[in-house]
Amino acid sequence: MAPIAGSDAGLDAAQKSSLFQQAVAFHQQGQLRRAQAIYEEILKTYPAHSDALHLLGVIHAQSRDAARAVELIAKSIEVDRRNPAAYGNLGSALYAMRRFNEALSAYDRAIAISTNYTDAYFNRGNVLYELNRHEAALASYDAAIAINPNFASAHANRGNVLQALRQPNAALASYENAIAIKPDLVEAHANKGNVLRELDLFDAALASYDRALSIDARSVPAHFNRGVALGQLKQVNAALQSYDQAIAIDPDFAEAHFNRALLWLLTGDFARGWTEHEWRWKSRLASNFNERREFSAPLWRGEESLNGSTILLVCEQGFGDTLQLCRYVTLVANLGATVVFEVPPTLFRLLGTLHGVGQLIEQGGDLPHFDYYCPLLSLPLAFKTTLDSIPSPGRYLRSDPLKVSMWQERLGAKSRPRIGLMWNGNPIQPNDRNRSTCLADWLPHLPTGFQYVSLQRELRAADAELLDSHEGMVNTAEHLRDFSDTAALCECMDLVISVCTSVAHLSGALGKRTWILLAYAADWRWLLDRTDSPWYPSATLYRQPSRGDWASVFQRVAHDLYQSYPPRSEDPP
Repeated sequence: MAPIAGSDAGLDAAQKSSLFQQAVAFHQQGQLRRAQAIYEEILKTYPAHSDALHLLGVIHAQSRDAARAVELIAKSIEVDRRNPAAYGNLGSALYAMRRFNEALSAYDRAIAISTNYTDAYFNRGNVLYELNRHEAALASYDAAIAINPNFASAHANRGNVLQALRQPNAALASYENAIAIKPDLVEAHANKGNVLRELDLFDAALASYDRALSIDARSVPAHFNRGVALGQLKQVNAALQSYDQAIAIDPDFAEAHFNRALLWLLTGDFARGWTEHEWRWKSRLASNFNERREFSAPLWRGEESLNGSTILLVCEQGFGDTLQLCRYVTLVANLGATVVFEVPPTLFRLLGTLHGVGQLIEQGGDLPHFDYYCPLLSLPLAFKTTLDSIPSPGRYLRSDPLKVSMWQERLGAKSRPRIGLMWNGNPIQPNDRNRSTCLADWLPHLPTGFQYVSLQRELRAADAELLDSHEGMVNTAEHLRDFSDTAALCECMDLVISVCTSVAHLSGALGKRTWILLAYAADWRWLLDRTDSPWYPSATLYRQPSRGDWASVFQRVAHDLYQSYPPRSEDPP
């Protein structure tokens, strides 16, 4: 290589071109340090050399210094605003910094200059996917594929979008197209497994994960999603092994830690489960509920004395989690603390009945001074809760007597046992398709001789139409404004039957007789294969014997209803 002239000597055009070509050659060979040194030397003499600025920025991007990459590539664009590759690489650096809207603008500019810029369409699709603009992302991947039909990664990422759009069969076809083009594309095999899992084709899903791992044994997503599938099959030990392998490769992979925590809690290994559950704050799996809030006061971990102190307890995740774990408020108050409890508006009236609350505040309201804070789901860890030490007072919530009287009047004189029914929950809950049912599935199995009362505050369209046309069912939805109304209604029931929703927790917290219908792979709080719950002594659990088998559950419920409330002679057959 010719010697590099000093910055004070200057370079003629031939020297500049020769040095730049040498730098590009080193860059293409992966010798980034040597290429960087030459780019930097050129820029000492020619600070406005757009190509050197651009490619030096690319090296910084390759070295994971995205901020410096953005700075350099932006300077190159100031010199030459017609280089589509510079806009494309600027977009990639901005994407790495999660500055998605700016990245999208850069890709749009690249495409405006070069309409056949395949990678720009592809990367634009990636940004749109991150922005949850799925239809636009699909169009961008389609544009990339129209230019290059053999773009395997575009087919694979198209599958991801179709999966997000709840089009599993179309997603499966996209993954298979990607694999046909590039049989060793690990991501396509792993994500194909995810679609097959969504379609309940577990043997095929596990085969896809295994194929991905045969190509790359260190594929963290493949190990992780294999664990998810095994967990859904209740193969707990095998699922834990898959999560362990994912964590061994990437110790900071929060999703694997979080799912491992749920399995430990499911098996009653609370000692490890509660500690590992703190990974929820870093996991995207839990981010659909809430993000961790930071306060100036320290987090209480159960180690500091609370006597004479004020502590803020904050709700997180779903209503059911709050109803289940608000029992710890009393324990915190018993340590001598003044408890400030911040709760969602729909729970405000109900949780005012909880013993130990010093001050109840609706979320979004002004907070008073406090010395410590603790999220609700961290309290079991702070109290070192085990299966044998679950605080289970039987009844720890109270309903409003006036509202109970109003419901009794509205329902009229009781001539038959009253059964409250809750057949589905929040449709955005990640596992809703497995835990929820529809009214049409229940009706053929409900025996006569009972008054059935819907506890559903929100009704899906098909359920609402069927409920209104069914004479034997009472629709209460228009009168259920918040959980205090539902609690009072539950008080009027002889029995509450619910799938795994917040109402199941509410009824249990009220000490009401409660039958809870559970999917085959149930939530961690119901533990494994038990018919009772240490969280709710008044609850009985009815579990699917196999995935999706609600009919068997309904049949057992009908049998037990007759056993618990034998028909009277005047009841119709």
